[in-house]
Amino acid sequence: MIHSVVPMEVIFDGMETYAPKYLEVQQGGISMQIEPIDGFQARIIRLYSCNPQDYLNNQYAPGTIISYSPVAEKHLPI
Repeated sequence: MIHSVVPMEVIFDGMETYAPKYLEVQQGGISMQIEPIDGFQARIIRLYSCNPQDYLNNQYAPGTIISYSPVAEKHLPI
């Protein structure tokens, strides 16, 4: 529930047309889903790993900005 003086049309404007572009890459031996930001930088969305130690590594925490190589890109369906 949203309580705001801003009209709902303004809050949700463009929500229907927003389609994030997620890619699957491998960084440091860990497969992950990223969202490209600019150039060769991307935000980590989630990790694909069976090793619990990978999730404890702050370097690969979701939301972290990383550099990546677009050569290893694999587009994921949304």
